[in-house]
Amino acid sequence: MAGIYLHIPFCKQACHYCNFHFSTSLRLKADLLEAVRREIVLRRHYLGQAPRIESVYLGGGTPSLLTEAELMTLFEQLDTTFTLASDAEITLEANPDDLGPQKVDALRRSPVNRLSIGLQSFSEEDLRYFNRAHTADEAVRCLQRVQDAGFEDLTVDLIYGAPTTGDAQWAANVQQVLDLGIPHLSCYALTVEPRTALAHLIEKGKARPVDDEQSARQFELLMDWMSAAGYEHYEISNFARPGHRARHNSSYWLGLPYLGLGPSAHSFDGQSRQWNVSHNPRYIKSLKAAEQWAGLEHELWEREMLTPVRRYNEYVLTRLRTAWGCTAEELKALGEGFWAHFRREAMPFLQNGLVSEQEGVYRLSRRGTLLADRIASDSFVDEPEYMTSSNAAEDRPGKQPGCFRF
Repeated sequence: MAGIYLHIPFCKQACHYCNFHFSTSLRLKADLLEAVRREIVLRRHYLGQAPRIESVYLGGGTPSLLTEAELMTLFEQLDTTFTLASDAEITLEANPDDLGPQKVDALRRSPVNRLSIGLQSFSEEDLRYFNRAHTADEAVRCLQRVQDAGFEDLTVDLIYGAPTTGDAQWAANVQQVLDLGIPHLSCYALTVEPRTALAHLIEKGKARPVDDEQSARQFELLMDWMSAAGYEHYEISNFARPGHRARHNSSYWLGLPYLGLGPSAHSFDGQSRQWNVSHNPRYIKSLKAAEQWAGLEHELWEREMLTPVRRYNEYVLTRLRTAWGCTAEELKALGEGFWAHFRREAMPFLQNGLVSEQEGVYRLSRRGTLLADRIASDSFVDEPEYMTSSNAAEDRPGKQPGCFRF
């Protein structure tokens, strides 16, 4: 299974919390889309000679800003260059204010069969705090509109832990999604990222700060509500009705290969990760006259080969977040030393109930999900020590505090 991600780096306005790569100017949109089409051709063999593409994800930014014609040129290039599975999951991120009747009709005519809608909240106060472009009324109407148009595979984003989101409002947000029968929900604690508008506003005393205790409480409430509603909590931030797990995002957590296209997009081939420059003009200029992808290294993209230690650390970090968990079989495949290390470091968490083990599968408990990053980092291996250890050749890592971030 292989997937393709396309980054569309344009937005109507900047959300206060966002630290993704985007531009609020659409001046370079046509040139950038042409560059993306060129990148598709240049990178057609990244996933192998004839890869079968099981999922395509258009993220950003705001892909719903693209016109029907612009979307179709991208899909036509993908279809010409790759072999798309007949049942491929094709997801497009969309904002409620873009999903008017004409846009929804155009999307129904396109290959898109799954929408990821960035609602964030049904509260006007929340939306103003986030600096979202849509209103609470638009949030409800767009969901009804896409369902009436025949879109059944939908996911909605909600944010909890904002100073404007009391427990009652959080309950109302989740209940609205449940009442509308949305089959998939992604929920994220509001995080104040450095160099964002929200960080600046909080620093200047112009916005209320985030309360970590509120975030933890609302996450626990969320787990209760979604379990009672019959949703599977299959990844820390994601809940799905049976048969509605996100196939594309699941491939990330399962360590499957994917190709990232567009500025700032990341790719993974199983052995290395590479990422494109986060600069629209530079991305466009580099691709205009490009004859081959390899010649653009350092100018347009960078790559990191994954050491055994990094592969192990990434595996632990991503898989502990999921219902699949970390398995003894897969840990042994990474190296017997890694398996011995993980088993040793997991023991305290097994004893205090933060991690459970059943038939060789290690998963976070409910309490453990609140401490997922700490549990994962305590199970990491420190690369410098491992590489200089006398046991390095035998693939037997030693205990070191975690310092890895993914």
